[in-house]
Amino acid sequence: MVDELRRRLMKLRKLDQHLGGADTYDLYAAEAQVSSRLLQNGAEQEPVRRALLSLHAEQSQQAGWAAFDAGWHDVARKQYQRSHDAAVEAGEPELAGNALALDAYQRIALDEPARETSERSVLAAQQGGVDPGVRALLYSRAAWTFALAGDVDATARHLGLAEEAFAARTGAAPDFAAWVDETELAIISGRCWSELGRPLRAVPVLEKALSRYSDAHARDKALYSSWLAASLIDAGEVEQAAAVVQTSLEVMGDVASVRPRQRLAEVAGRLTPYRDLSVVRDLLGSDALHPRDVRR
Repeated sequence: MVDELRRRLMKLRKLDQHLGGADTYDLYAAEAQVSSRLLQNGAEQEPVRRALLSLHAEQSQQAGWAAFDAGWHDVARKQYQRSHDAAVEAGEPELAGNALALDAYQRIALDEPARETSERSVLAAQQGGVDPGVRALLYSRAAWTFALAGDVDATARHLGLAEEAFAARTGAAPDFAAWVDETELAIISGRCWSELGRPLRAVPVLEKALSRYSDAHARDKALYSSWLAASLIDAGEVEQAAAVVQTSLEVMGDVASVRPRQRLAEVAGRLTPYRDLSVVRDLLGSDALHPRDVRR
């Protein structure tokens, strides 16, 4: 049963590539409830119990991510805590570290201190036996925290560690980390340099990576493109930045995710001083900038 539930999660996780969290949360939460009931009913054999705890940690992470994407932060935080508790009990540093990394990502979005949480995730990445693909994921997410804190040295160091870990892979990463590839690492690098106010570093990296990124992944491409637009503004390329925001809004359409539209609206707000330009004026008057309300 545990194996079957794990295979189900691998299939269901693919929905996150195309749908927003408001559309997927109930599905992922229901999967976590199944493993929770199995644990409550008692799995007497210890290997089975550990496998169930590991599965529950992974399911709860996916449910937490969907809730975060929908803007339901209290729900997300509870799911991440459940995930971390289950991962620790199961003796799974990879999943425990990822729960911390996801928690830090949410804290950043809420303007809460996240550095200590990210540093704990890095410690998990450094434990023996952690898959290199997972280490690459945890190091890159830590780099993002350090970039937002303005720590150039720590950002560069952890981006380098992520690249080294990724290069050390000898096989497929666990499914929850399998989405990390060269393009994703390039995008997080570009986003970091964008946040650090280094447009000459950020723009070429983001332009190249996003050119390889499929429009089918509408939410993520729109979100990631916002940092390209921000760096173009920093570089004085106002009209090009406005075009990137407009294209991103068209790409994401009506995906049930609050994050990309909020982020694009924030970047578009930086263009207000240039509204005498027709491309900026048209963008700022667009209804597409207003987030879809997806209340829980």
